[in-house]
Amino acid sequence: MYGLGLAKGLTITMKNMLMPGRMFTLHQYPDRKIGLLGLAKLEGTNPITYSIKRPLMTLKAMVGLASVEDRMPQHSRFRGEEFSWYEDRCTGCASCAKYCPLGIIRIVTHPSEKAVDEGDKYVLDVFDIDMGRCMFCGLCVEACPYDALHMGSGFEEGKYSRRDLVIDKQRLNDAPKRPSTWFRPQIEGQGFDPQSGDEVDWTKAGRHVKPSREDQQKKWAKR
Repeated sequence: MYGLGLAKGLTITMKNMLMPGRMFTLHQYPDRKIGLLGLAKLEGTNPITYSIKRPLMTLKAMVGLASVEDRMPQHSRFRGEEFSWYEDRCTGCASCAKYCPLGIIRIVTHPSEKAVDEGDKYVLDVFDIDMGRCMFCGLCVEACPYDALHMGSGFEEGKYSRRDLVIDKQRLNDAPKRPSTWFRPQIEGQGFDPQSGDEVDWTKAGRHVKPSREDQQKKWAKR
């Protein structure tokens, strides 16, 4: 029939114009538009009861302005586009920088002149990671002998300038300590979930507990 294809095309247009979830094409991640039926389902009730309890949200849903946060669940081993770094565990050995295949980690240190008997420890003056060039292979995390560097679980790291993608020592220290459990069985064994909002203390991030001098004398010095 002449004009049948035009009518079918207009039905799609009318759906996008009238259905609340399709009225606006601009969606702000991680929010998604939702209608009255969806809101009632999330509350575990029927649309009529929901309309009585929450009339304002019902009105927003009817005009296509209601939205809910919708994120895909992540595994605790998910490797994101960020790092968790513990300065208290770092000795400045620069193993992470040496094993980085792209050379995006820059470390500048000077001797601390403390704990000389134990091999001394370096003070980090500069610790920069160029996230704009990082491919997140995780080799730096594998190379770290003291579990000071961990992969993170976040991935929303978009910036307006490439200069902002260079993470310095201060930003690493200020970042929340929510490491991914990838290549870190000791953290996974604690049942830690990076998405829970909790943080891991530096004392619980390592694979081994530092032995006391008595243990060192018994196990290594007097064999």
